[in-house]
Amino acid sequence: MPDDKLKKYHEKRDFAHTNEPIGQQPPASDQPLFVIQQHHARTLHYDFRLEVDGVLKSWAIPKGPSTNPQDKRLAVPTEDHPLEYAQFEGVIPPGQYGAGPVMVWDIGTYRNLRDENDPDQPATMTDALQQGRLQIYLQGHKLQGAFALFQTKGPDPRWLLVKMKDDHANTPTDIGQPDATSALTSRTIQQIQQQSTGPKTQRNTT
Repeated sequence: MPDDKLKKYHEKRDFAHTNEPIGQQPPASDQPLFVIQQHHARTLHYDFRLEVDGVLKSWAIPKGPSTNPQDKRLAVPTEDHPLEYAQFEGVIPPGQYGAGPVMVWDIGTYRNLRDENDPDQPATMTDALQQGRLQIYLQGHKLQGAFALFQTKGPDPRWLLVKMKDDHANTPTDIGQPDATSALTSRTIQQIQQQSTGPKTQRNTT
């Protein structure tokens, strides 16, 4: 259990009041997971998470991912989350960090393209994160294809998420639509709010 990686995650939450997972027993993954969670906290944003080294590396994307290669989406790094968080859907109670409803907008697995496409100088995901340059292929329910996640240069570096050109570019999605549904439970964000006290439903991500 990578406790040190989840220190910030644990410090920000009171698990006596939120049903977010503590992360004591991370499940094994045959293929690394990705998840995109629509989060209505102080402002609406989308949390983009990639399984790397036993945790979910996370970025908050205010406008959500785009399938248009011309769009560069700001991605703000946040604390590592436990792998179980990929299945979390519900309402974080008022007064708790990130209070508001959370919907699993998309979920699936991904491949590290930098490891596949550069056999002379392969980059693990850990290497790619340190270098600030990721290239991944998403295999989700809503998103498919190659994406680049990279850190800009200069005095004010930022992370950006960009769709790479392939057959899945410019595919329409329900990002930002009021009737967008969960890839995990097919519920809307309004239904999640109404049913927040009900049992969590899980679905195979492969």
